[in-house]
Amino acid sequence: MCETRNFYLWLLQIVGLLGLIALILWLSLRPKNPTVTVVELTIPPIGDSSSPADDSNGTLSFALEVENPNKDSSINFDDIILTFLFGQDAAATDTVPSFDLDKNKDREIRGQSVNINGRSWKSLRSSISKNGTAPLKVDFSTKFRYKTIGIKSKHHGAKLQGDVQLGKDGKISGKKKKIKLKFTSKKWRVRASHFH
Repeated sequence: MCETRNFYLWLLQIVGLLGLIALILWLSLRPKNPTVTVVELTIPPIGDSSSPADDSNGTLSFALEVENPNKDSSINFDDIILTFLFGQDAAATDTVPSFDLDKNKDREIRGQSVNINGRSWKSLRSSISKNGTAPLKVDFSTKFRYKTIGIKSKHHGAKLQGDVQLGKDGKISGKKKKIKLKFTSKKWRVRASHFH
């Protein structure tokens, strides 16, 4: 009777130790979300001779920095849809082709001469002329997979947004020249992680 009791106690210790090891491995290898920062966002300056007031469409240029904070996981991004919103209207849209981001690395994404639709361009110029600044919302949408120890995870959805104030010079105004994009909501993240 004593031998079977010792055996069960030994078995319980082994199961507990394996569970503790699994928990530690899970916590140490669990990847963090990538970070996205707007480094540059420009439109032609208001009052500049190269962008007369009667232009029906404008253009914007941007630079984003995408950072992988993980030491053990690389990130494989699908195509990224960038939407620039003025109010509720989509002023401009650009697609960045899929790419891989190695462990603990960052990458700069640049877009040149992205067309702004006529209605939004006129409203944007008017707002800057009246107020000196105009808000432009940057929407970053994609799906990505982590690759840890050669194993790819399921697809995770990412929808990040950030507000950028543009000044009369056509550049980011205010003290913060770099704007970090944030996940729109935890509820969306949970739903997006179920997409395949």
